[in-house]
Amino acid sequence: MEVNKRLELTGLLQGVGFRPFIYQLCHRYQLKGNVLNNSAGVTIEIEGEVLQIDRLMKALYEELPPLARIDTLKSINGVIEGHKTFEIIQSTNESTKSALVSPDIALCEKCLDEMNDSTNRRYQYPFINCTDCGPRYSIVHTLPYDRPKTSMCFFKMCSACQKEYDNPLNRRFHAQPISCFDCGPQLSLKDAQGKVLSRNADALQRTVEAIKEGKIIAVKGLGGFHLLCDANNTQAIEALRNRKKRPSKPFAVMCLDGKSAETLVDMTAEEKSCLLSKEKPIVLMPKKDGSSLSDAVAPGIDRLGLFLAYTPVHYLLLQSLDRPLVATSANLSDEPIIHKAEEITLKLSHVVDAILDHDREILNANDDSVMQIVGKKTQFLRMARGFAPLNIQLPFKSKKKILALGGNQKNTLSLIIEDKLILSSYIGDLGSIEAFEYFERTLQSFERMYDFKAEVLVCDKHPEYETRKWAQTYLKKHPKIELLEVQHHYAHLLAVMAENKLDKEVLGFSFDGTGYGEDGRLWGAEVMLAGNHGYKRLHHLPFFRLLGGEKAIKEPRRSALSMLFEYYTLEEVLSMDVDVIQSFSMEEIILLHKAWERGLNSPYSSSAGRLFDAVASLCSLKHFVSYEGESGLAMEPYMDESIKESFLFSLKDDGEVDLKEMMDELIKVKETDIAISMFFNTLLEIIFSVSKNHPEHVLVFSGGVFQNRTLMNKVLNRAKEEGRKCLFQNTTAINDGGLSLGQAWYALQNI
Repeated sequence: MEVNKRLELTGLLQGVGFRPFIYQLCHRYQLKGNVLNNSAGVTIEIEGEVLQIDRLMKALYEELPPLARIDTLKSINGVIEGHKTFEIIQSTNESTKSALVSPDIALCEKCLDEMNDSTNRRYQYPFINCTDCGPRYSIVHTLPYDRPKTSMCFFKMCSACQKEYDNPLNRRFHAQPISCFDCGPQLSLKDAQGKVLSRNADALQRTVEAIKEGKIIAVKGLGGFHLLCDANNTQAIEALRNRKKRPSKPFAVMCLDGKSAETLVDMTAEEKSCLLSKEKPIVLMPKKDGSSLSDAVAPGIDRLGLFLAYTPVHYLLLQSLDRPLVATSANLSDEPIIHKAEEITLKLSHVVDAILDHDREILNANDDSVMQIVGKKTQFLRMARGFAPLNIQLPFKSKKKILALGGNQKNTLSLIIEDKLILSSYIGDLGSIEAFEYFERTLQSFERMYDFKAEVLVCDKHPEYETRKWAQTYLKKHPKIELLEVQHHYAHLLAVMAENKLDKEVLGFSFDGTGYGEDGRLWGAEVMLAGNHGYKRLHHLPFFRLLGGEKAIKEPRRSALSMLFEYYTLEEVLSMDVDVIQSFSMEEIILLHKAWERGLNSPYSSSAGRLFDAVASLCSLKHFVSYEGESGLAMEPYMDESIKESFLFSLKDDGEVDLKEMMDELIKVKETDIAISMFFNTLLEIIFSVSKNHPEHVLVFSGGVFQNRTLMNKVLNRAKEEGRKCLFQNTTAINDGGLSLGQAWYALQNI
């Protein structure tokens, strides 16, 4: 018996080879009809025997293309129309756009094999791609995802590429960036002032020679430029550090393949799986002793951020070089990744010796994703290329279009359209005009792609956050829009709840640098009973002053001194035999004590991040830092799991954790490994002392401090011992990059 069915699908279905997959299935099962992309997803009309349609429905899920994802499938019985064939028809334009754009994906194995095959017409072609790999988000202007709506619209396909593009049985059917030597983008090597020196194969060869000579080259990737140099060449790396004014922050390293990666790091099975995945993120792993890598790559820490070549250009360079490369994002401090050669010339001509550019425009810049494995689970420090935009299917439809603006650091945006939440790629810190312009460009891109106009705005409560200021300005122009403000640390916990679609109250631990509290002070280590509609603050670390405000972030010794001021008299502090006191002059200590007494440029904070700074300084590890999290990273190698003791503490009736006894003991301990181990053990005891009072609650952890792998592993192990369910973010950033997700989840539940 023949029937007619109309299948309406949503999910990640455009630009991922889904329509040719359906075409092939329908030919296999002798079904007639058509398939097309539209602004909501994909629509399939099929006619044929019921048994064959059932077989297609089973294969639909079992054989789904590697990049495709089905979120919803609606089946509607229709009337037989007498289709004679099965065909793929052109996309339609509709007023409401809710189809999902795919993230950029690393070069696939099939394309790599073709690129290395001397008989293939794309042998060593630096822009080879297919429906399973290559640029997507970075080149799309609007939806549906078709070539005329991407930056490939300027490249007219040659007859050979057109034939592949039009053939539903070809791997490159409707691969929008399809091209070859005859019709695709061109490489060009330029000097630091932008003058073209050579093109294509010669440009690649001259880039290889320059890197071998110790030069620093800006190379255009999928979502922006990297600064590349020889990772074995200390002189080249030191030159990069000096020119970029990056004295100690570790550089990421790119290598050719998994085999070469194994010579640089010790990796677990889970870490290897992440490294080799189709997304090719930067993965943080322990350094391997005795590797060829220069110590200047990641000085003073035992870890390395490593990733594999993910574009054809990267492969071609690394194949010729046969050595790992430092590959760091091309940008000025606190500014977004640069994606145009003209900006390299304008801003980094003093840093680079040459620029390897190409003429396929990057419409949406996108930095590299950074992740690590904690307790055999993934943890994102930066969710970007390969994973973002992230599309989350919601449990129900939103009444209104929601725009969540995130925070000021590690900013991201989240949009809710009906039953879809779209989390943007990492935007970055909004501390410069350029960074905020990038924020606005990203928002404009999403508004354009999805015909999106917010009906509800959600922001942080901090009055000085640029995102909140933007929301206030926007409201003046659009007074009918609803504004919700969500407390910073509550939003962190909501992000975990959103990722896990939780609808019950949890016991949440939100530890980070700082966030604006309900009392107007800077919170930073909060224990909350949190639900989808509100929270109750139970406990927090003690408040202490940040001497010099933001200056305290760069000088951990200021946090250490402030904590000493909290518990001891000035005379007692001056008489202490601790290294941090010797780092100041007596006059400086007296002046800072006056500032502490009067609260001059010294706001109170309960920050767990600053507590880490204070302990690192008191243990003589770090009095000054040049990048976020440096204190915690410096502490991790000193953790000795054989040390089980912890410092004393108490929980006050008002919810504050009293650390006076910890400080009394800490300043007496002279062995760094004992002091650091006892500090980590103390944090663990604080967490699980509180947890015992709430035995029925799921434990939830979020905030940048839980990026500390030593702390997080100890928490997970203890939770397992005590039989407690424990959740943290695994598919979104655990730091402030997850705030917009939590904000959006709150709005979804409360409008």
